[in-house]
Amino acid sequence: MASNTQEWWPDQLDLELLDQNSADIGPYGEEFDYAEAFEELDLEAVKSDLEDVMTDSKEWWPADYGHYGPLFIRMAWHSAGTYRSLDGRGGAAGGHQRLPPISSWPDNVNLDKARRLLEPVKTKYGEKLSWADLIVLAGNVALESMGFETFGFAGGREDDFRGDDAVDWGPESEFETTSEERFDEEGDLKAPLGNTVMGLIYVNPEGPNGEPDLEGSAKNIRQSFSRMAMNDKETVALIAGGHTFGKVHGADDGDNLGPEPEDAPIDLQGLGWDNEFGEGMGPDAITSGIEGPWNATPTVWDMSYVNNLLTYDWEPEKGPGGAWQWTTENDELDDAAPGVADPDDKEDVMMLTTDVALKHDDDFRAVLEEFRDDPEEFQETFAKAWYKLIHRDMGPPERFLGPEVPEETMIWQDPLPEADYETVGDAEVAELTDALLESGLSTGELVKTAWAAASTYRDSDKRGGANGARIRLEPQRSWEANEPEALADVLSTLEEIQTEFNESRDDDVRVSLADLIVLGGTAAVERAAADAGYDVEVPFEPGRVDATAEQTDVDSFEALEPEADGFRNYLGDADEPVEDLMVDKADLLNLTASEMTVLAGGLRALGATYGDSDRGVFTDEPGALTNDFFANLLDMEYEWDAVTEDEDVYEIRDRDTGEVAWEATRADLIFGSNARLRTIADVYASDEEKFVEDFAATWSEIMKLDRFDLE
Repeated sequence: MASNTQEWWPDQLDLELLDQNSADIGPYGEEFDYAEAFEELDLEAVKSDLEDVMTDSKEWWPADYGHYGPLFIRMAWHSAGTYRSLDGRGGAAGGHQRLPPISSWPDNVNLDKARRLLEPVKTKYGEKLSWADLIVLAGNVALESMGFETFGFAGGREDDFRGDDAVDWGPESEFETTSEERFDEEGDLKAPLGNTVMGLIYVNPEGPNGEPDLEGSAKNIRQSFSRMAMNDKETVALIAGGHTFGKVHGADDGDNLGPEPEDAPIDLQGLGWDNEFGEGMGPDAITSGIEGPWNATPTVWDMSYVNNLLTYDWEPEKGPGGAWQWTTENDELDDAAPGVADPDDKEDVMMLTTDVALKHDDDFRAVLEEFRDDPEEFQETFAKAWYKLIHRDMGPPERFLGPEVPEETMIWQDPLPEADYETVGDAEVAELTDALLESGLSTGELVKTAWAAASTYRDSDKRGGANGARIRLEPQRSWEANEPEALADVLSTLEEIQTEFNESRDDDVRVSLADLIVLGGTAAVERAAADAGYDVEVPFEPGRVDATAEQTDVDSFEALEPEADGFRNYLGDADEPVEDLMVDKADLLNLTASEMTVLAGGLRALGATYGDSDRGVFTDEPGALTNDFFANLLDMEYEWDAVTEDEDVYEIRDRDTGEVAWEATRADLIFGSNARLRTIADVYASDEEKFVEDFAATWSEIMKLDRFDLE
């Protein structure tokens, strides 16, 4: 029997993910400021405690080779490695590795033990140290404890207390499976997916579909790592650097493993994968089902992985766990690794299909050979790639906390210049507001431009937003959703206002184009409210700066381009219904269902539609901030008829005369057809003043989502 509404009616628009944005369910309360708490942390003391943990082997889960470092590297990697660049979701932020479904992914077998080993450290430092930061920091300290010099560490990741329901991990209903639906007709991963196998971080280590296919494995690696915005060199560095340490565990097949944490008996207290084979740990451990270390020095940073991979010929074999792995031909590699429990025991080294695939792909091999010939280059590339891996979802440098934050800002952090001028004050804002409203730009033009700039923000990885005015740069200025020709005209007018203002000053006060874009939208909203009979002040916070083309990674910003935008009634050519994509956009903007509703209705009233279309503009006063959208949407004097075969566009007709009153899309109709959204629309249809006030407040919040400098 179905247990919730979504199960009863699976085609119903899922709004529950927006409920994640409506309330703080954690124990600290809304007033808690993690950044302030973290700044009180003695990071050196934490690292010292972690160093002690590294070699304090516990009988209940003994450390391989007497050192937990490799286990903690895997834990940190698998926490951060869920990040994918197409929607910015996943990653280490939130500490989601301790929450379902990630906590029970087959790729995370026994990482529950790693986190339990860290429990005393977390307990000692409490609210000053989030699990999200601790998991990543433990990986950094593990690298350092085994002789590697890391590039740095930044804190600031807050903990979540429930999993992120907005993440689409793929179409499969079972772990460790890959369906055809995961890939498009060209064999590429469908957006926004980043992993090729359900329940694995990246790819199948045995090869595609569990077969030792080197060419297919290399293709999967390149695509999966590129979805984390990693190039070939970074990809090879990460794999080679990570596999320099530790081993994989496959003493037997997984049939002897108990259920994952989310399905484990209550007496195990959240621990999963109870092992009934041998003692279930140490040499009897089962994790991936593949068995063996990559080299003879698994707790030391050195070149042995790269040298072994390139020097020897490798052939596939079935390991003791029944999984495909690779061994040297004719057992020519004499340098065996020590046993995990007794160094006098010896164990053959091995390679994964994903390792050998690097050697057999021309471009990957070229990087391996470069690293072999230049170990310092390998060290530096891995250090920076690792730093990028564990910080990629944290956003701009302003959010990076602690004494180990590097001075260098990387291009993937979307850097912004420091202002070398004084920011405009109230008098200048008033002067610029008059200039904007007298410029000849319509309310719709000003609002659309501000929206196009600000709505690129993604709360998932804190990228995008109006700050930087990147809407005037490639690739954003050429996005179809932004109507490039019309946008160019608006930007030209705004630049003229900016130039005239800045050149007229005899002091150090200047206005950035980024501030002017946002102020234009703000002024237009206030004018539209006045036209509807309401005196509303929309808060405006100056202080934005203008990024340069050199500070903008064009390729990575392509991922922010909207397939469709229901807020602007831009349908694009997306395969998904526009209303689903609108909810997804609302989640990335950290909106609740009510905020999404009032924002859509307000943008329609303002005439801020793609191509200045009349679709959804249910009013005789476009440009005035009225509640006509909701009033007419819910009015039973009208009926709706689809006018396109795919039912994307509709006509609204007078029931008595049959006369067409307006045109609409699914992004309009959803606010009347979905029960939850209709209850919200009812409120705004009956209370115009509340609608205007709520729209102004929501608009203001959207405009400053990326203003981390204000926090």
